[in-house]
Amino acid sequence: MKLSDGFDARRLRPRGPGNWRMRFAAILAALFAAVGVLLTMAGAASLLGRAPSLGALNDSTAAATTLLVLGLLLLWAGIAVWRMCRRRLRRPSDLSMAPHLMKKRD
Repeated sequence: MKLSDGFDARRLRPRGPGNWRMRFAAILAALFAAVGVLLTMAGAASLLGRAPSLGALNDSTAAATTLLVLGLLLLWAGIAVWRMCRRRLRRPSDLSMAPHLMKKRD
C-alpha cells in the first residue's frame, strides 16, 4: 500500500475535549502539597520550641500538634490528588498501536 506524503492519520480521529481541567487540578493539588509541607514544618518547629514568628503557636502544644497533623493531612491529600491527575493526563485516549507493528520509515 502506498502512503502519500500529505496523509495525516490525526485528521481522521475526532478531537476530544481539552484536558485543561486535569492540569488545573494537578497544579492545585501540587499547591496544596506545598502548603502542607509548610504547615508541617511550622508545626514541627513550634513543637521543638524554635518558632519565634508563629505568634500564638508558641503558647500551646495543642495548637502546634493540630498544625502538624493538618499539614501532614494536606500534604498526603495533595500528593494523592496530584498523582491521580497525572495518571489521568498520561492515559492514552487515542487509538493505540504497538510500536513494533508500525511501518518503519527511513
